[in-house]
Amino acid sequence: MTTSPTRPLPSVRLRVPTDEDAHAWHAAFADPDVMEFLGGPAELSAYEEFTARQRMHDAQLGYCLWTLVDARGAVIGFTGAQPWPREKEWGPVGEIEIGWRLGRSAWGQGYAYAAALATLERVRAAGVPHVVAMIDARNARSVAVAERLGMTLAEEFTTPGGNPGRRYVLAL
Repeated sequence: MTTSPTRPLPSVRLRVPTDEDAHAWHAAFADPDVMEFLGGPAELSAYEEFTARQRMHDAQLGYCLWTLVDARGAVIGFTGAQPWPREKEWGPVGEIEIGWRLGRSAWGQGYAYAAALATLERVRAAGVPHVVAMIDARNARSVAVAERLGMTLAEEFTTPGGNPGRRYVLAL
């Protein structure tokens, strides 16, 4: 499979996040450009809680937001799926959301698409019938990945923070 007729997909590996990955994610996502549509960089403690929650999701559901590792073994971000948080008062509560976040050094190389394809295979194997992707409409890179995956725009909305959003869906 290729990202274009001439460029092959990069090699990626997905693994359940470790305690150490909290530090790797914190470092990879410290760039304000990476977090532009996500409220800005977060503290290490947020990633410590986040990686622990993903380990719980994997143990209970068979999927999570996995650590994304490149061919050299470097952590370059995460991709995967998780239930939309029930504590949020908006969004697709009860749905399974796929997502991806890469450190800036990994942008533009096909990693998000390659990892999202691997995610879709894994969640399909886990019996998930369909997924959603909730994307800030201004995030052209993520919109492009969702559309390349064949996801369909199901809704345009405004987030509680006043930002334009899009909900994409894909039947598996």
